[in-house]
Amino acid sequence: MDSRAFEKGVLEVKIKELMGLVASTVYCCNDCITYHVIRCVEEGVTDKEFFKAFNKALVVGGSITIPHVRRAVDVLDQCRETTRAR
Repeated sequence: MDSRAFEKGVLEVKIKELMGLVASTVYCCNDCITYHVIRCVEEGVTDKEFFKAFNKALVVGGSITIPHVRRAVDVLDQCRETTRAR
């Protein structure tokens, strides 16, 4: 069921992945955050879109999400660095 939720449909896949990233951040699940950051990068999410999503996670989840947003940014930086190295 999880994979079907992220298939192309009414919403673009990248929007669904961003939603998954926000939910994972609010639930403070670092493994899920890492997965969704990677998938978002694969789907072409821009840095501006990422930071809008991080903002939403902070608004919904409050200050407890701050360390998880930091982790997400670290993972994003690693993904971007890997992409540049290719």
